[in-house]
Amino acid sequence: MAEHRINPRLTVDLPVRVWGMSAEGRPFSQHARAQNISAQGALITGVECALKVGDVIGVQCEETKARCTIMWIMSSGFAVKNQVGLRLLTGQECPWKNYINLKVTTEEILQSQKRRWHRHKIALPLEIRDERSTTPARVNASDVSGNGCYVENMLPFPLGTILRLEFHIEGTERVTLTAIVRTCDPGVGNGIEFTGLTPETKVKVQAYLDRIDPPRGPQVPRAQ
Repeated sequence: MAEHRINPRLTVDLPVRVWGMSAEGRPFSQHARAQNISAQGALITGVECALKVGDVIGVQCEETKARCTIMWIMSSGFAVKNQVGLRLLTGQECPWKNYINLKVTTEEILQSQKRRWHRHKIALPLEIRDERSTTPARVNASDVSGNGCYVENMLPFPLGTILRLEFHIEGTERVTLTAIVRTCDPGVGNGIEFTGLTPETKVKVQAYLDRIDPPRGPQVPRAQ
C-alpha cells in the first residue's frame, strides 16, 4: 500500500513573531524564523529565551496569529540559538497556510514539466556569512543546483548552521538568500541547502545553470 502523507512539510525561511511566558515565568516577545512548516505546526529557530515543553505560546506569520503547544526544544549553539518544535492547538488557523498551498501548486507545475535538480560541476562565486559574522567570505561553490551547493572550506560550519548567501545569475541579477548546512566534512567543506528561495526562484536558478552548463546524457537526481 502506498504511503499517504497527511501532513506534508515544507522547508522555508519565514519571519515570524513568537510570544508568551519563558521557563523562568517572564513574558517575552521576539522575532524568529520558521524553517519547516506544515498544516499542523512548525520548526522555529532563533528563539532567545528558555522555554518549557508543554507550554503554550503565540506565533504570528504576517497578519495571522495562533496559539501553539511546545512539543520539543533543542539548543543548537550561538549561531541559531534555540530551535523549538510547535504544534497548533485544535481550532487555530494555520498562520502559514498560504505558503503550504503555494508548495502544492508549485510541485504540480514542476511534476508536469519533469524538472530535476541537476548538479553542475562549475565554480559559482558567492559571498557567505553566518549570523556571527558581519563580513562575508568570498568563495567559489561547486557541485551547484537550484536546490543547493557544496562549498570547500578548511574550517567548515557545524551542521544546522543558518547562513546568508549572495551570488549573481545572468551576469547582473543578484540573488540573496538564507541557507542551512546539511553536511559537514571536517577539513573539506559543507553541503548547503538553499532554504530562502521560493520554488519559482529555484527553478530560475536551475534554468540558468542548465544553460551555462547543459546536462550531458542521462542524469540521476541527487538530493542536496
